[in-house]
Amino acid sequence: MAALQFLSAEREGEGKRALVTGLAGFTGHYVAQELRAAGYEVFGTSVPGHAHGENIVAVDLCDRAGVAAMVQELQPDVVVHLAAIAFVAHSDVEQIYRVNVVGTRNLLEALAAAPKKPSAVLLASSANIYGNTEVAVIHEDVPAAPANDYAVSKLAMEYMARLWCDRLPLIFVRPFNYTGVGQHENFLLPKIVSHFRRRATDIELGNLHVWRDFSDVRMVAAAYRRLLAAAPAGQTLNICSGSAYSLGEALDMMATIAGYKINVHVNPAFVRANEVARLSGDNRRLAAVVGAIQPLPLEQTLRWMYEA
Repeated sequence: MAALQFLSAEREGEGKRALVTGLAGFTGHYVAQELRAAGYEVFGTSVPGHAHGENIVAVDLCDRAGVAAMVQELQPDVVVHLAAIAFVAHSDVEQIYRVNVVGTRNLLEALAAAPKKPSAVLLASSANIYGNTEVAVIHEDVPAAPANDYAVSKLAMEYMARLWCDRLPLIFVRPFNYTGVGQHENFLLPKIVSHFRRRATDIELGNLHVWRDFSDVRMVAAAYRRLLAAAPAGQTLNICSGSAYSLGEALDMMATIAGYKINVHVNPAFVRANEVARLSGDNRRLAAVVGAIQPLPLEQTLRWMYEA
């Protein structure tokens, strides 16, 4: 079953070359699958010393000359920029800013200087930039109020990138929480699924009073593909399901799927300072650009992860 259905299923990538930074990462895997199915020849980047493979270039985004050489070699028609420090609680704050802001600037500088300009450059920001807000369903014009360094770095990336809007067709996406098979267990839902898969009796979690708009990673990848085809240059779009689930609801779903209840313990070490209590998104702007959206229910995504 498709995670996200659109009005058109054309192979819009025929004869085109796509560059996906962070190709070897969780999201990159699914974006590459989606783009290849649409006819693109997909190339990607990975951090030196990590993933290797066909069409993967090892480059550190903070290496300005290396990034310029990579872009000059690949000459992409479209770009999906996923490479980033994506874990909110990442311990190296300096690295968060260096990779997420300076690394992105290096990429944009290289793309703008290339003789062949891409038709669309999608930049992955984050719904974390909204922080704690009184707005029940967050639309793109809700004022940013980032509550952690990761969120600040993503907002700073957006501001920096807008300096390049006159030279590159930039698309800014703010994905809300999403998950799927292959996501690292330091993220919440994969951690919960993993505990149930190994029939653990107990689990330690942080703040239980949080609500998140969880999407299926396959939906996110399909949305990115359609945005590359539509190329709404200069626009900022939420990537979300439009429904928020509490942590308790997710645990109940997993209990039903696995056939038993797990004992939950709150570990104060896992409770984040400045925790964003509720993140629920408005996806109407996205639907206006890419067509009708039919997200998978969270229970189906969790079952896919449990049975994988």
